[in-house]
Amino acid sequence: MGAFMLRNGTSIPADAVFEAWTSGDLSRMLAVRGLPTHPVDRHFLLMGIVGQTYSTRDDPSMRRLCLEVAEQHVSEFPGIAPLLSDDMGGFLPRVPTFAQLATVLAEDGRYDDAVAVCEKAIRWGLHDGTKGDYQGRIARLRQSAEKLRRRVVG
Repeated sequence: MGAFMLRNGTSIPADAVFEAWTSGDLSRMLAVRGLPTHPVDRHFLLMGIVGQTYSTRDDPSMRRLCLEVAEQHVSEFPGIAPLLSDDMGGFLPRVPTFAQLATVLAEDGRYDDAVAVCEKAIRWGLHDGTKGDYQGRIARLRQSAEKLRRRVVG
């Protein structure tokens, strides 16, 4: 008998995506990225891939993959969030993908894109776990963008 998981109050069989994201094995997670699954498992799969590639983003291929999957996760989040909230008792948990994507974008000098990601996180009511939260992150991003503009102009 296979494993089961509880999703939105219903017991359903664990699928390959659930097994991959819970394994923490990046190769397994990447192999099932295109498979259909419950949105909550999709969320944790994408978040797991982003987390692992973010921590190794000094490697150019990991950086590209981090950006690609993080952007995918953020773009799919509107379809994931309602079921994730239901599954989490009516609130959204911390979703590090938004902060990680904003960081990588800022590191690449894409400050406006990083601010846009932070603004999306704010609209979802997410928090980044820092004292200043996403509002503070936006302020720092705008300061960095202004410093860059001054160096380029000056």
